[in-house]
Amino acid sequence: MHDDVDVSRLSEGITPLGNEIFAIDTMLAGYPGVVSSYLIRSERPCLVEVGTAGSAQVLHDAVTRLGLAPADLATIVVTHIHLDHAGGTGDVAALFPNAEIVVHERGARHLADPSRLMRSAAMVWGDRLDTLFGQMLPTEARRIRSVAETGEIDLGGGRRLVTHYAPGHAKHHMGLVDTLTGDLYVGDALGVRNPLTGDVRPATPPPDFDMEACLRTLRLFGDIGAQRLMFSHFGAVEAVPETIDRAEAELRLWVETVQESHGTAGDLDHAVAMVRDKVVARYSPLPPGASRESAEVLETLSGVEANVSGIVHWLDRLEEERARRRAEEGEA
Repeated sequence: MHDDVDVSRLSEGITPLGNEIFAIDTMLAGYPGVVSSYLIRSERPCLVEVGTAGSAQVLHDAVTRLGLAPADLATIVVTHIHLDHAGGTGDVAALFPNAEIVVHERGARHLADPSRLMRSAAMVWGDRLDTLFGQMLPTEARRIRSVAETGEIDLGGGRRLVTHYAPGHAKHHMGLVDTLTGDLYVGDALGVRNPLTGDVRPATPPPDFDMEACLRTLRLFGDIGAQRLMFSHFGAVEAVPETIDRAEAELRLWVETVQESHGTAGDLDHAVAMVRDKVVARYSPLPPGASRESAEVLETLSGVEANVSGIVHWLDRLEEERARRRAEEGEA
């Protein structure tokens, strides 16, 4: 099914991770170290995450360099439908004509008809939409398979990816566990890891961020007992319990800092300033020679403004729910 490949001669952007797993840098908007896709080159090869529309040819070239013909790819799976993870699904599906597309059931209709998703993205990103993500093309509905609370993807030879519903970052988010290796593909559920500094910061964008759902997902991931964490942003991590604990601590610190501002009637700008001063200032500086452009793109995708906006949106939603309950109790 695939040719023997000398992994020592692979091009930059492809990292062998053992057990026929290869990390592929999708080069979002042309920048390295932002979004990682993973090829599992098993009997039934599977691609986890596709990146943006501009990443489709990058993935095609990487998969073929790894000895597979386009027709060999059996499955394409996305952890969720945000454009930096799934924006290229339609393009990638066209390049790999036999691959089944697997997504959580809450995201399936948006892959088949991305018009609503793209309208929302245009409101958020404006002129930067085309530069960062391009346009998401529809995926043929007949090729899409949706999964619910759990599901399975056959990798061949008794090897499977088991899907676990993992909301908090998004309502259509799932994690994936490789039954052979114990690797856990985490999407954005643990946040964003900067591979140059090792820092992990939460990813709490509006409108779906939900603190309690995030914490439940973190507990689920801890209970899985993974051997490695495969971050979409960015790379594989072996320090599993420590990284999950770190992700929870960072999440709580960000939320508590925004709550402090929220409780003093601070506006969004005030909350952003507090988070920058109390939280972000703790993170390690970039090492010499690091790509500042890549760091800026990561900051754009999951930066302070987006994270704080999501937390404020969640706090406002909580307050609306409390007010509604108080009103209902008063009527009773």
